[in-house]
Amino acid sequence: MYNKSISLFSRAQESIPGGVNSPVRAFKSVGGTPVFMDKAKGAYLYDADGNQYIDYINSWGPMILGHAYDPVVKAIQEKAAFSTSFGAPTELEIEMAELIRSMAPNVDLVRMVSSGTEACMSALRLARGYTGRNKFIKFEGCYHGHADAFLVKAGSGVATFNIQTVPGVPGNVSEDTLTAPYNDLDAVMRLAAEHKGEIAAIIIEPVAGNMGCIIPQEGFLEGLRAVCDAEGILLIFDEVMTGFRLAAGGAQERLKINADLVTYGKVIGGGMPVGAFGGKKEIMQHIAPLGNVYQAGTLSGNPIAMIAGYTLLKELKENPSIYKELDEKTAYLHKGLDEVLQQSGIPYVINRFGSMISVHFSGHPVNNFTDAASANNTLFNEFFHAMLAEGIYLPPSAYETWFLSNALTYGDLDRTIAAARRFFLK
Repeated sequence: MYNKSISLFSRAQESIPGGVNSPVRAFKSVGGTPVFMDKAKGAYLYDADGNQYIDYINSWGPMILGHAYDPVVKAIQEKAAFSTSFGAPTELEIEMAELIRSMAPNVDLVRMVSSGTEACMSALRLARGYTGRNKFIKFEGCYHGHADAFLVKAGSGVATFNIQTVPGVPGNVSEDTLTAPYNDLDAVMRLAAEHKGEIAAIIIEPVAGNMGCIIPQEGFLEGLRAVCDAEGILLIFDEVMTGFRLAAGGAQERLKINADLVTYGKVIGGGMPVGAFGGKKEIMQHIAPLGNVYQAGTLSGNPIAMIAGYTLLKELKENPSIYKELDEKTAYLHKGLDEVLQQSGIPYVINRFGSMISVHFSGHPVNNFTDAASANNTLFNEFFHAMLAEGIYLPPSAYETWFLSNALTYGDLDRTIAAARRFFLK
C-alpha cells in the first residue's frame, strides 16, 4: 500500500538529513514510514502510491480553502510569466500591505519576509531595539520558529523528538529567554517583577497550536496586555497559525485583544513561503531604512508569493461567511468525535477554537504543555495509524493542532467520524 513511499524514504535518507526537510515529517513520534505526497486538490491528498486521504493538516494551516484553489493557481501561473523574482519593489507589495492593513486591527505598517521563523525573529529584534532591553518571555510549548532564542521549551517539533537542550544554541542566548507555563498569569507577573525594566517583549501564540490546540483561559491574554502596559513591555502575537484563519483579522479581532506587534505566515502566503510582521507605526518605524533596527531579505515581497497570498486574503475578506462555515464544520467534527469517545469510555479532552481542533487522551483539562505531555500519547499514535489506514491524514504528532479547510464536505467529516468509531468501538 505504501511501497513507493517506503522506497522514496530510503532513497531520501541518502541525501537529506533524516530523509525529510522538516523533522515532524519523519513520523518519529508516531512510528512508521512517512507518506510521500504527489498531488492534492480541495480536501484531498494523493500519495506517491496513489492513495487518497482526507487532509486535516492542510500544509500546517495555509490551505484554508483547500489545495490547488483555482483562483490562486491561476494567479500564480499568470504572474510567473513576468518573472519569478525581481529583488526590487513592486506595486503588488503595496497592494498586499494595504490589504493586510484593511483586515488586521492595530497594524499600521507591515514588512514582508519569507517565513514565520523570520517574522518572529525580526519582531523580537525590533522589540529589543525599540525598548533597549534584551530579555523576553515566551511560553512553554509555544513554537515561534527555530531561531536560537526561541528554542527553549518550544513544544511541537522539539517535544516530538524529546529534545530538551538544543545543541548549537549558545547558553548566553537562552539566558535572555524567560519561560512561563501557558495560561499562568501569576508566573508572568513574577517574572516581570524579578526582571523589572529588563524585559523587551512577551511573545505568545494567542491560541496555541504547537502542543495541540490550547485555548487561552478567560482573562489570561487580558492580563498579559495589562502587564505589558504597566511595565513598558511589547506584546507580540505570533499569528503565524491564527492570522487570517480564526477571523479575517486573526486572533486580535476574534479575541478583541490588541498586540503591539503581530507576526504572520501560513495563510498569508496561500501555500507559498511567506511571512510578515507588523504593528503600530511608532514601533515599526524603527525598522531600516526608517530606523536603525536592521532586517533584510532578497526574496521578501517575492511576486509569486505575493500574488498567491493576495488572491487568498482578498477572497477571505470579500466572503466573511467562510469563517462561519469553517467554524460550523469544525464544531460538527467535534460533536461527532465527542459522541464516539464518550461511548468508548476512554479518558479524553477535545480542544477547539475556530477551525483548529485537537484530541488529547487525558482525564483532565489540557491548558498547557505539561497537561498535553501527560496525556496518553501512545494511544494517539495508534489512533493516527488507524486513521491513516482509513484514508484520514492527521498531524503525525500529538503535539500538533489539526487544521480544517472549507473544502471539506460534511460527507468527509462523517467518513472521519465513522473511521474513529471503528477504531475506538472495535
